[in-house]
Amino acid sequence: MTSRLSFQHLALVFLGIAAAFALAGCATTQAPPPEPIVRMVEVKVPVDDPACPRAAVAELGTAPAYPDTDGALRMAADLFERVKLLLAGRELREAREAALIGALAECAR
Repeated sequence: MTSRLSFQHLALVFLGIAAAFALAGCATTQAPPPEPIVRMVEVKVPVDDPACPRAAVAELGTAPAYPDTDGALRMAADLFERVKLLLAGRELREAREAALIGALAECAR
């Protein structure tokens, strides 16, 4: 056994030292991260107003007295009178429904 290092041994040591210096050099040349860009953006989002439907219904008032109640239909003289009462009640209901739909559509805007 000789005390001298072989050429292969020296090459490996030199290669290891060179790799360590290369890695150390790469670690020190890294640029600092850029500053974050902060922007204020306004986003318009529709917000439901829970009081709007209640106010719309309150504005219409209470339901009208419909003429086609059970008692009125029982007391009608004949079929013709019953149908007249039913048609009058239907007209009132359709008018109230149209008013409710219009008031609620205003809330959606």
